[in-house]
Amino acid sequence: MREHQQAFKDKGANLAAVGLGDANYARLFREETGTTFPLLVDDQREAYHAAGLRKANLLHLLRSDNARARKRAQAGGHRQLRTGRNPFQLGGSFVFGPGNVDLYIHLSQTFGDNAQPEDLLAAIPTIGAGSKATS
Repeated sequence: MREHQQAFKDKGANLAAVGLGDANYARLFREETGTTFPLLVDDQREAYHAAGLRKANLLHLLRSDNARARKRAQAGGHRQLRTGRNPFQLGGSFVFGPGNVDLYIHLSQTFGDNAQPEDLLAAIPTIGAGSKATS
């Protein structure tokens, strides 16, 4: 998402990530990745449960779609960083609008099953020229 952060800002949107570690884990992640958007900590998995996010198991490691995602990530120069407290927790991507409206929801089915930035950007309503959404 770092590479697309400006495109989100240009549409008047803000990025944030929720992780399972503690504040120290978030600090290390920020240092290792250069992420500048907010990193929120959910060490009790409350947001994960509320969002209905799934958990993987060892068999997910053998899935062909996971193997393809791993190859894409490696080809893109990405590498596995530290694993968190629950390495089998799957993620999700969301676009929320004003008034508590869900504009886009993607629940990961396996590791590496992430929403495409283009799909997230397309879910953000276009605002008037020259105006910016406020938070």
